[in-house]
Amino acid sequence: MSGTRGIFLADCPARLAVELIADKWTVVVLAGLSKGPVRHGDLVELIGGISRKVLTQTLRRLEAHGLVRRQAYAEAPPRVEYELTPLGATLIEPIHTLTEWARANGDAVLDALDSAAKNE
Repeated sequence: MSGTRGIFLADCPARLAVELIADKWTVVVLAGLSKGPVRHGDLVELIGGISRKVLTQTLRRLEAHGLVRRQAYAEAPPRVEYELTPLGATLIEPIHTLTEWARANGDAVLDALDSAAKNE
């Protein structure tokens, strides 16, 4: 455990990464962008259950962190697409690994939650 001491200090990059992907919509939005550029409305439909406002907030945060690029085209009507930056693309494999873990262990986690609720 001594090798992990301090990795989650306030100014540590590991903590920043965990805080960033722990947001409810971050992983879903990044996965939605993993196949290439997507327009805002198409991303809303692809994800499902996310409001336009929350998607906009999430995209802005990811853009500020250098994970997403916003490309506005000078057309009529205006067109904006979002895509992963090379940095954002580096998160796709870890997200895939986490997704596979969830598929393999989701039932066990739900069983544990049920058991804990019964013991309260």
